[in-house]
Amino acid sequence: MSLEVNKAFAAVLTAGIAFMVTGLVGETVVHPKRLEKPAIAIEGVGQPAAAAPAAEQALDPVEPLLAAASADTGKQLAGRLCASCHSFEQGGANKVGPNLYGVVGNHHAHLDNFNYSPAIKALADKEWDYAALNEFLAAPARAVKGTRMAFAGIRDVKQRADVIAYLRSLSASPKPLP
Repeated sequence: MSLEVNKAFAAVLTAGIAFMVTGLVGETVVHPKRLEKPAIAIEGVGQPAAAAPAAEQALDPVEPLLAAASADTGKQLAGRLCASCHSFEQGGANKVGPNLYGVVGNHHAHLDNFNYSPAIKALADKEWDYAALNEFLAAPARAVKGTRMAFAGIRDVKQRADVIAYLRSLSASPKPLP
């Protein structure tokens, strides 16, 4: 029985060595050269889209939706999307991200006890108004270049309006709607 196991092991070892030697011989014999340009051009493939940057810049305004936005739906969304990194209760502890109580209408880097990224600290004098929150929630990395927030964003403007309505409710005196 032991001899059969040795034969099987030798067969696997021999096959591995044969593949390795074949690969080495193939690399020494064949020297592929990269083409300077594609041999076949397929229309629309590999060309930068001209309309993409313009579409990326256009962001639906959230202000018209805020009056009808649901803070309860926003609370559910924030619980699902944001609660792993942020807390929402007054005086709550910071997590990976800062506590968001009272963020609407407050300035960027509004908490003294949180280590914000230099990008957010540079905007410390700017207010978190509805437009700024809309832009940030849509794509944080695009809105504030250099932010440490690794969140892809909320694509749906209605969902952003609901989250902003919830964040607005987290204040003793909520900021007036536009």
